[in-house]
Amino acid sequence: MAAKASEDVFKGILTTLPNPEGGEHGIFYSLPALNDPRIDRLPYSIRILLESAIRNCDNFRVTKNDVELIMDWKNTSTKQTEIPFMPARVLLQDATGVPALVDLASMRDAMKNLGSDPNKISPLVPVELVIDHSVQVDVARSDDALQANMECEFHRNRERFSFLKWGSSAFENMLVVPPGSGIVHQVNLEYLGRVVFEADGILYPDSVIGTDSHTPMIDGLGVAGWGVGGIEAEAAMLGQPMSMILPGVVGFELSGKLHDGVTATDLVLTVAQMLRRHGVVGKFVEFYGEGMGEMSLADRATIANMCPEYGATMAFFPVDNVTLDYLRLTGRREQKVSMIESYLRANKMFVDCKEGNDERVYTSQLHLDLGDVESCVSGPKRPHDRVPLKDMKADWQACLGNKVGFKGFGISKGEKDKVVNFCFHGETAELKHGSVVIAAITSCTNTSNPSVMLCAGLVAKKACELGLEIKQWIKTSLAPGSRVVTEYLRQSGLQDYLNQLGFHTVGYGCTTCIGNSGELDDSVASAISNNDILAASVLSGNRNFEGRVHPLTRANYLASPPLVVAYALAGTVDIDFSKEPIGKAKNGKNVYLKDIWPSTKEVSEVERKTEKRNLENELRPSLAIVPNLGTLICRFRLRLVARTDIGTKISVSILRILVFSVPPEKALQTYVLPDMFKSIYEAITKGNPMWDQLSIPASTLYSWDPNSTYIHEPPYFKNMTMETPGLQEIKDCYCLLNFGDGVTTDHISPPGNIHKDSPAAKYLLEHGVDRKDFNSYGSRRGNHEVMVRGTFANIRLVNKLLNGEVGPKTIHIPSGEKLSVYDAAMRYKAAGQDTIILAGADYGTGSSRDWAAKGPLLLGVKAVIAKSFERIHRSNLVGMGIAPLSFKDGEDSETLELKGHERFTVELPSEVGEIEPGQQVNVTTDTGKCFQCNLCLDTKVELAYIIHGGILSYVIRSLIKQ
Repeated sequence: MAAKASEDVFKGILTTLPNPEGGEHGIFYSLPALNDPRIDRLPYSIRILLESAIRNCDNFRVTKNDVELIMDWKNTSTKQTEIPFMPARVLLQDATGVPALVDLASMRDAMKNLGSDPNKISPLVPVELVIDHSVQVDVARSDDALQANMECEFHRNRERFSFLKWGSSAFENMLVVPPGSGIVHQVNLEYLGRVVFEADGILYPDSVIGTDSHTPMIDGLGVAGWGVGGIEAEAAMLGQPMSMILPGVVGFELSGKLHDGVTATDLVLTVAQMLRRHGVVGKFVEFYGEGMGEMSLADRATIANMCPEYGATMAFFPVDNVTLDYLRLTGRREQKVSMIESYLRANKMFVDCKEGNDERVYTSQLHLDLGDVESCVSGPKRPHDRVPLKDMKADWQACLGNKVGFKGFGISKGEKDKVVNFCFHGETAELKHGSVVIAAITSCTNTSNPSVMLCAGLVAKKACELGLEIKQWIKTSLAPGSRVVTEYLRQSGLQDYLNQLGFHTVGYGCTTCIGNSGELDDSVASAISNNDILAASVLSGNRNFEGRVHPLTRANYLASPPLVVAYALAGTVDIDFSKEPIGKAKNGKNVYLKDIWPSTKEVSEVERKTEKRNLENELRPSLAIVPNLGTLICRFRLRLVARTDIGTKISVSILRILVFSVPPEKALQTYVLPDMFKSIYEAITKGNPMWDQLSIPASTLYSWDPNSTYIHEPPYFKNMTMETPGLQEIKDCYCLLNFGDGVTTDHISPPGNIHKDSPAAKYLLEHGVDRKDFNSYGSRRGNHEVMVRGTFANIRLVNKLLNGEVGPKTIHIPSGEKLSVYDAAMRYKAAGQDTIILAGADYGTGSSRDWAAKGPLLLGVKAVIAKSFERIHRSNLVGMGIAPLSFKDGEDSETLELKGHERFTVELPSEVGEIEPGQQVNVTTDTGKCFQCNLCLDTKVELAYIIHGGILSYVIRSLIKQ
């Protein structure tokens, strides 16, 4: 796709950006050239939407009126204003990328069957796919864990990986980053993020939509990015503008500094709780203030990463000098960094955190003094249920006895102190309620933040020096988000201590945070399940929903990496660290958390020592030639404004220090580590021998294997015609499931292991797959036969039709039989009976999982009636042609006395032209009830998707008509 629109409506404001070193950087659409005072009042995040609309304005896909609506954001953002947005690129990971490529391959077949050119189905914007969701912790607490887990990963996923490698050659504009390279969001932050794009001589802000809900991590770099459903991303790849509601923007002022020993994880859990309480669903959050200037970019990215946990679309940190320093740190070329700064300053998109906010207007505002943040964890079932560390023991004890819910397990008083003894490989072991059985330093949120990772290493070091150990039956693991983490942990010497405690590196991927925690030892699993022990996991992740981390850990707590180590040492979450010892030292004395917790100064000292060691190693050849050069650099911070006249070749790192005249302590950080990043990422697309050996066909049309259990041709486009199917009736539908509040996409389409007694397991066994090779639901998203059977297969599903029974079953209303959800749905379909789902608040919270919409569609669900929807999931339902309906305020299935045994009819207008986004419709039942719901379609474009039977069918017909 060209960087600008075909009809250049705003060509009059194209401006040249001069290069101070001579020539020009390029041309750009200048916002100041508009001479409109409203621009200075716009939040920085809205300015990015404005620039995109101006650059893409052709009075067809994007009109001048769209530009005016964004310019007038202060007034229009309160009125459900629809605007188009065209992102600069699309980001995928393999769990969502495989089904996306399956869809694209199937769309090519549909194009061919309809007599059109199948190659029209190819990305028009850069698409980058990072394989990071496939690795599982099969092997832990072992020096060979990394290699062993990678071999298992390739054994299980060879067919998927071959398919992805085929896609990288069959489709244009597609980069696939092989397994073992890092977690997608960290790779995006350290390598893929451009900040400013250069294409066809045009400069413009980088922006990205991703099929992983934690895509907003890139917002910490000043790149506008957010998560979308896979089907919406596929449309964007093919050049379709995203239709979105112009969002409100919550201004979040940060002041002060974090206290000693308080981590970025503590900060993000505090921010998540504040924003969830404030209510930011569908909004942008934009940070500013002096506190932002004191915050490292890694800490900013940590806050932005958990954006979906507090419900916002984006958590934006505008570009400032900290951003530029990070770009240099991660090896971006100085010429590129200079261009980025020049462009953003010229286009009013660069911020100085020391300046107050005298002009920008926000929808609402919040303030946090960083000095008020305290150590905390979140859990046991939701990321925003923050618990101050000092209150953790009391909170745990309360959760044990509370009635079953987000903060309760319903354990009777007599059962609270139950102790179970068992034998672990010949060793006597015991478990209690709250015993930690999984301790994982994992996920994109924390594992590439140097301060918390080095802090975890220091906790391990101090613990080892005192003689503390972690019980052998606790499954410990370390899965860094970037290979760079391994480098600085190794060079600091801290990895040895982590290994000593059992935190060996198990892979470079999401692992435990998405349920790829692997199996527990049989003896541990039996002790838990046979005695109904309430086992716990502690992980440095971002998601802790029921059934996600592991089926046997009902309590799951999010914590910083050093706290993960601390809880593993304690062996329980039922502890008050301020009063109770974490263990005993070699001399028999009690050891408390404060005895092994490093100060902020200690963490910084490790960083400096590591970087100094790197610098000395790099300077050694040059110092041999110019002995006093290092002293001169560090003592006098020499400037070099012209070419050096030193006749001998000097290290590039030294030249960088001389040229840019930075303080020695900053030079150590900024000009040594870049080489570490460069060496890692120069080889990132080369893969490894296992990747390189994968053979792929040369055809641009995929040859579907009907016997494959991984990649299967989907049914969405079979018998498709050019005729629009129109609005489908929602009449006399049975209720397939009746839910309360907080049903997540993990409940709807679980990502983890496939239970041995599930319909999906039965299908795999019938197709010759051994149980040991089941893999996970996430890895089989390219096969709709597995995924439809896995829809609503979460073992923690609470369905009101079952009257309190927990599990993946429902009642087939006509017969009264209790069946698996899949079997009940197939019985309804066989009888020609459509279904609906009743739900409470926040339906679809969690990962941006398109199978949470595809699965219900294939089960025969026509509509979901809920109190409220999570943003991405509502969009996914629409994208698959399922109607999302919300009860009127103050009403739900309980107040309306709906039992789920009724048959439901949604009275939609007979003519499409009579339907308006957000309008009210009547819903009636066969028992005589009638109530009103809101039709949750945000835009006219979404209405078109419903009429076409989904967004992908809409795109196919649109491309053929073009």
